[in-house]
Amino acid sequence: QVQLVESGGGLVQAGGSLRLSCAASGRTFSSYGMGWFRQAPGKEREFVAFISGSGSATRHADSVKGRFTISRDNAKNALYLQMSSLKLEDTAVYYCAAARGPYAGSRTVDYNVWGQGTQVTVSS
Repeated sequence: QVQLVESGGGLVQAGGSLRLSCAASGRTFSSYGMGWFRQAPGKEREFVAFISGSGSATRHADSVKGRFTISRDNAKNALYLQMSSLKLEDTAVYYCAAARGPYAGSRTVDYNVWGQGTQVTVSS
């Protein structure tokens, strides 16, 4: 069974940068795609980015395109989300999630394992 642990969240000023990490254990890491989601207070969990098992394919939500970059290091069983030009509306709990196979969509049901989340707070 896959286990996921996020880290790297914190408080940052608007316009700043943060890098989130997600450490994975269990199944062969390169065999499944990975995603980042976020959930702000009172809102539904929303898709942020996806990367395929090999890392050759990525997709980012329009709201973060050009500011956030998803990447992975299969040798280290690690997933990353580099966030720059952060905005107040990026404040949320960020979750990494493992897909059921090497490719997945943007729906939460496409993912069957979730981390515990890491808080990102952007201040003015």
